[in-house]
Amino acid sequence: MKEKVIIVGCRFPNVNEKQFQMSMEELKALVDTADGDVVDEIIQVRDRPEPATYIGKGKVAELIETVTDKQADLVVFNDELSPGQVRNLDREMDVRVIDRTQMILDIFAGRAHTKEGNIQVELAQLSYLLPRLAGQGHTLSRLGGGIGTRGPGETKLETDRRYILKKMDDLKKRLSDVRAHRESYRKQRRKNNNIQFALVGYTNSGKSTLLSKLSGAETFQENLLFATLDPLTRQMRLPSGYPVLLTDTVGFIQDLPTTLVAAFRSTLEEVKEADVLLHVVDASHPEALSQMQTVDKLLEELDAQAIPVITVFNKSDQLEETISFPEADNPSLYMSAFRTQDITMLSELMEKTVKEQMNFYQIKIPVQDGKSLADIQKYTMVQHEKLDEKTNCFEYKGYVLKDHPVNGTIKKYVQEV
Repeated sequence: MKEKVIIVGCRFPNVNEKQFQMSMEELKALVDTADGDVVDEIIQVRDRPEPATYIGKGKVAELIETVTDKQADLVVFNDELSPGQVRNLDREMDVRVIDRTQMILDIFAGRAHTKEGNIQVELAQLSYLLPRLAGQGHTLSRLGGGIGTRGPGETKLETDRRYILKKMDDLKKRLSDVRAHRESYRKQRRKNNNIQFALVGYTNSGKSTLLSKLSGAETFQENLLFATLDPLTRQMRLPSGYPVLLTDTVGFIQDLPTTLVAAFRSTLEEVKEADVLLHVVDASHPEALSQMQTVDKLLEELDAQAIPVITVFNKSDQLEETISFPEADNPSLYMSAFRTQDITMLSELMEKTVKEQMNFYQIKIPVQDGKSLADIQKYTMVQHEKLDEKTNCFEYKGYVLKDHPVNGTIKKYVQEV
């Protein structure tokens, strides 16, 4: 049975009405993702948050009345509350009070499947919990499970601060080991000179569906926020047959908790390792432009803004009318992940973008040099292949990565021709 949830938001002068409504709609989607049911919402316009309770006394009274009237189980605030605000609201309410950050952490706790993901989520939850220990005993003593209680909160770690600090140190060491393993995998990938594309974008923009359609691999796809949490890498072949790697990443969101950004730093490092980014945009979303700006801002924070980008305006089949987005310096494409011809067009654009990072070559290789022939086929993007019976040589035209070892073979036969 779904929990009945009341969401609460404050609109401040620095946020316009449209942005605020988008944020509240996003909070509803987060509640839905956590398997809750929004039964009402309380909104207040203020100059600044009330230090003690975030919303004013009158609104607190209205909230208490609404909780009773709707028989709500949970109140979720659309902002990160201070430890003091949580304690004060908890004293006033007969139901649990959590904030947007705790809601996101809770969803992440239910979605992490890999060893690294689980460690990172637990570390983020403990970082969030630590400054909120005082007064948590009363709140958690009446918990019987539900939204905002998954993860370490259930074990009542709040009773022992030293235990939490020790646990966090242990998690950091374990995470360090996992990161070392991931870094060795990255080094191997760099050594193999694999071209890597990374799918980035706002949560629920269709990244996992695109990964599945481009690579042919089965992935978890659902119309929920944060359907993908752990990075997933699959191989795909471009139209020429050239193999590349395609990595799906966690979806971005407005006001992503800082504890999560810090904890998921190594996962997000996958973005920095990419040769090309596929910025997937839900073109049908009314706030698509704002979502794009959120992603661009996070990419800047990750120091990944210099990586070449292809902007993929996905879900164009759901557009009632064509929306024009500002002209970008990078290539872009309007498409639907469910149209085969669109997937073909995207893979062709991906190949064109890769070519721009490669050198063109034209060579002839004797048929008896089997190793060189195999290397050209395996490590370069072959565009033309023909056997010249007069010279008993294979003619090749294509593209090669600028620093790939196979350039030695190409140089050898370019000199001889």
